[in-house]
Amino acid sequence: MANNIDDAQAELDSVEAELEMVELQISELLEKQTKLNSRKNKLLQILEGACSSVQPSGSSKPPKPSFSKQDLQHYEESDFSWSKEVQAKLCNVFQLSKFRPLQRAAINLSMSGKDLFLVMPTGRGKSLCYQLPALCSKGFTLVIAPLVSLVEDQLMYLKSINVPAVTLNASSTKEDSKQLLAGMTDKNSPFKLLYVTPEKIAKSKLLMSKLEKAYNMGLLARIAVDEVHCCSQWGHDFRPDYKLLGILKRQFPKVPLVGLTATATSNVLKDCQKILCVQEPITLTAPFNRPNLYYEVRFKHNEDCTHQIAELIRERYKNQSGIVYVFSQKDAEVVATDLQKRNILAQPYHASMEPSDKSLVHQRWSSKKIQVVVATVAFGMGIDKADVRFVIHHTISKSIENYYQESGRAGRHHPDCIVFFGFADIFRISTMVVMENTGQQKLQNMVAYCQNVDRCRRAMMAIHFDEVWNDDECNQMCDVCRHGNDYITTDITKHARDVVAIVEMASSMDEKLTPLKVCDAWMGKGPAKHRKTIKVTSLSRVEVESIIIHLLLHGYFSEDFSFTPYTTHFYLKLGRKAALLKNGNHSITMKMRRVMSHATVKKVSESAAEKSSAKVKGKRPADSDDRKSGVKKVKTLL
Repeated sequence: MANNIDDAQAELDSVEAELEMVELQISELLEKQTKLNSRKNKLLQILEGACSSVQPSGSSKPPKPSFSKQDLQHYEESDFSWSKEVQAKLCNVFQLSKFRPLQRAAINLSMSGKDLFLVMPTGRGKSLCYQLPALCSKGFTLVIAPLVSLVEDQLMYLKSINVPAVTLNASSTKEDSKQLLAGMTDKNSPFKLLYVTPEKIAKSKLLMSKLEKAYNMGLLARIAVDEVHCCSQWGHDFRPDYKLLGILKRQFPKVPLVGLTATATSNVLKDCQKILCVQEPITLTAPFNRPNLYYEVRFKHNEDCTHQIAELIRERYKNQSGIVYVFSQKDAEVVATDLQKRNILAQPYHASMEPSDKSLVHQRWSSKKIQVVVATVAFGMGIDKADVRFVIHHTISKSIENYYQESGRAGRHHPDCIVFFGFADIFRISTMVVMENTGQQKLQNMVAYCQNVDRCRRAMMAIHFDEVWNDDECNQMCDVCRHGNDYITTDITKHARDVVAIVEMASSMDEKLTPLKVCDAWMGKGPAKHRKTIKVTSLSRVEVESIIIHLLLHGYFSEDFSFTPYTTHFYLKLGRKAALLKNGNHSITMKMRRVMSHATVKKVSESAAEKSSAKVKGKRPADSDDRKSGVKKVKTLL
């Protein structure tokens, strides 16, 4: 009897474990079905012509017919009462012969008094869409911009073409402020553009009072909210003071508003519409692609890749302007100093610097007195410098939106956008975005972009921005498309079981492991007491890290955060899919990159000389480093 009970219990445990795995498999398939159906519906909408370049903001459904292609065509014409003046100032003031796509429509809509959201990649001329109407309108245009660097960049340019523009910020003198506030109610309009930060709108009652008087006098021509995505917590660069800008449309309902951004999904725009109290804005969306940019991902040789960056700048970008983006203010100082030691003219730029120091760095970079700005995200929104030859990320961005916008600050003449991808950086950023609504998911999308070895970089971005992308249009302007089939697909199931077992064992002993400790343990470098029970791997460090990232992205691991008064710690714990590995039929495959290894080449060459055999297959196109070294054999790494 006892044996029967024991057998039944054992079988029950087995059945329950099997049921759990089946439920996980069903969950996995349902998740995949949902994603495929969503993608199918979007593709059908496009094929049926439901999606056009003009869409009501915040809608993933077919747009309402309130603003059709015919309406857009009407606003693309030049038979409005202001058209001659607009064309004359385009040529005489801005020294441009023609409009870029959607610019004319945006300007005509704004001049017609319509509320507008304009989504247009960096460098496509968003600013012209409020600067030119400002010159052709009575009074002045109020421009809200989030960063001092952005405002200074605009003012330097406007001053160079003799457009009267001013700014009111924390560093404005009392005399300047007094003169500026008086000018707001001057019928002769001493300036056409007034730039302020959202904080100024939120905190200055005097400014709001003057705006109200200007509005009543008919001198407040329009409101431009630059980087409008900052309004939304779902956006990639949320600023709390932007949430208070709804007061402008409530107080000045007859003033047309234009919101501008290089990146915003439909959900973000819908949120912005509510926050800004805009009833029915028209949204113009330009295609996301900037065909002149070359996208590339490189692995960090170690945690500090400054030497790699310095070598790259010296060899490829001699005397050419560029930006190096870093994770923190401390990194900005350290990396700038390291580049200086390597004879590269570089200076840091971050939010804690004095406004005058930031202005000086910006001006020196713009006038080519320094080659590189080493910056945090505090530098760049709205920066438009045509000769920026490279944008290098010392650390990955926290989202694809951030990376798209930051890399978009590259110039117009085939610049390079290179991100250095390091294992430890993922977890530094993860602890930074832990409090954000969608911070972890956005970061994982960015990591997937870097980990990707088989899909066009632009295709990865297109999915994120709900656009359909044909890889042929890339024209080999990303590392994946340029190097072709530079990867293999391999089964990593056994490796996955081994590393998951390490985390499972630690959990059973009530221990928490950081990703770094998991790597060390798997490579036999952990505490001696655990080494007997761990299956040590012979994989390289790069391969170990790549597998752990892959398992984290696909739900076999998940994040486990621990908070202290001073910092946030990131630990790995078993993910919802970890149980699937107990099923003998479950398998995991992973696409792996082929990379060059000089040490391996030497060994292979010696072996080949002895055996006079081994022919190399799957050789990839040589890049500049390969040509120098004469390397011909590839080593497969993850």
